[in-house]
Amino acid sequence: MKKKSLIAAILLALGAATAAPAQSSPAPAATAALSEHAKKDISRHRAMAKAHEDAARCLEGGETEERCQKALLAACKGLAIGKYCGLKHEH
Repeated sequence: MKKKSLIAAILLALGAATAAPAQSSPAPAATAALSEHAKKDISRHRAMAKAHEDAARCLEGGETEERCQKALLAACKGLAIGKYCGLKHEH
């Protein structure tokens, strides 16, 4: 993936995440009603989002794309499908 494409994908993901309206945390009863599978999915999505945020900060900090990509891959190992820490995750 070219540098501009990677940066565009990261910025798009960050833009979508920051454009979403703020929501309050679900009530404890609603959280308790979630299945273990749903709870694991939520955890994986948050971990992927953090990995992408860290990659964006890495690039903003002036690091090379190669170094930031390597860190992204390490953060997503065993978590996401695809070599760019995609939006799909393992089940």
